[in-house]
Amino acid sequence: MGKIVTFGEIMLRLKSPGYERFFQSPALEATFGGGEANVSVSLANYGLDTAFVTVLPDNDIGTACIRELRGFGVDTTKIVRAPGRMGIYYLETGSVQRPSKVIYDRAGSTIAEAGPDAIDWDKAFEGATWFHLTGITPAISAAAAELSLKAVKVAQQKGIHVSCDLNYRKNLWKYGKRADEVMTELVKYVDTVIANEEDFQKALCLSVESSGAVEAGEIDVENYKKIAALAMETYPNIKRVAITLRESKSANHNDWSACLYNGKDFFLSRKYAITDIVDRVGGGDSFGGGLIYGLNTYPDEKTALEFAVAASCLKHTIPGDYNRVSAAEVESLMKGSGTGRVQR
Repeated sequence: MGKIVTFGEIMLRLKSPGYERFFQSPALEATFGGGEANVSVSLANYGLDTAFVTVLPDNDIGTACIRELRGFGVDTTKIVRAPGRMGIYYLETGSVQRPSKVIYDRAGSTIAEAGPDAIDWDKAFEGATWFHLTGITPAISAAAAELSLKAVKVAQQKGIHVSCDLNYRKNLWKYGKRADEVMTELVKYVDTVIANEEDFQKALCLSVESSGAVEAGEIDVENYKKIAALAMETYPNIKRVAITLRESKSANHNDWSACLYNGKDFFLSRKYAITDIVDRVGGGDSFGGGLIYGLNTYPDEKTALEFAVAASCLKHTIPGDYNRVSAAEVESLMKGSGTGRVQR
């Protein structure tokens, strides 16, 4: 298979230590992270050839970020450097009934200011067979939305499979356009859609009548099959829809599973009870990375789905944005009990 290219914004991540509130102590932990970069790191950890494309500031912070990505084995040669600043997000990790909190500081970042011609997509897609992006980047600015739309159009022209995690973020759509105005056009060029129920409603204005089980804290599987079928009916270009199913019991305890519909078969994954979450940020990205790996590695979509869910389950145990696990570790969880017994 060819190279898997991902595109989006990577940020400086500043997190309060442990479970502290912001500036409870005069320190913040500095790392890097961002949805699409997280996917590339996962794929590189699984041994696939992957490249991350973005626009980064031409300063020491941007250089440090590139150095870190290279350390994971991600191809960074298509990253564009420009004057400006790196986007930042601040994270406060929640516990029990206190939710985690994210504060964005992304306005005016280099990628937010980049125009539709900032990236040479012919060069970026050399040797590529798969392209992944999310609904986060188009939410940053009108310029980033134009750049994203151009990317998927070029990818389609080249016959490259396009996947998109709709990833609706209400705190980002501030530049005058609604999510549905942008994403309903972009998704016309997408083959594999990854989403949750809110993403369909907010990004694509798609919804189906619920049985009420969701409001009661339960998963209505039939409801998800209907929304996936509606998405494929509305956008005939979509070949499959994967939906993550998170049941939040508290900030530390989530039940985690997913389903996939390809227009014919509907698959539901194993459910994992994650009862002591270390860091759920990047959980969806680890699912996306796992699904892309699975679809390009295993002979059937059901196994690909199970790999994605197991990979994401493991991510919840790892601090930071990146899912620092190997394919062998994910497969071990798929085949095992998930009890976390010491391996000797």
